[in-house]
Amino acid sequence: MPVVRSSEGSVHEIHGTRFVSYAAPRTGSKELCAWRGEIPAGTKAPAHTVSREEVFHLLTGELLISLDGHTERVTAGDTVIINAGAAFAVENPTDRTATSWVTTSVGMTAEMADGTRITPPWAN
Repeated sequence: MPVVRSSEGSVHEIHGTRFVSYAAPRTGSKELCAWRGEIPAGTKAPAHTVSREEVFHLLTGELLISLDGHTERVTAGDTVIINAGAAFAVENPTDRTATSWVTTSVGMTAEMADGTRITPPWAN
């Protein structure tokens, strides 16, 4: 039975955000990836388009989430469904770090506004 202990998460940092990956092929998951995101106060991550659906659940804090140009304020306990092909951006306008839990399918990629394609190591 694959059990990933909290201390065994794989840590990655990009665009000022920390990603701690728990479920991925390297830990025994065949179809899904899941990670905790730590979004520091004042962070404004660049918009990107995702290749696979993501489920973004805010555990703590408050964020501004933009999907295809429409922005919503989300608070702890809210869940955002990000469909494949959607342009997605996150901003933390508060003075506290927000934490999220994100699930997607193995193989997800993100395309930045400048056309650069990223294969996030925490999602593959």
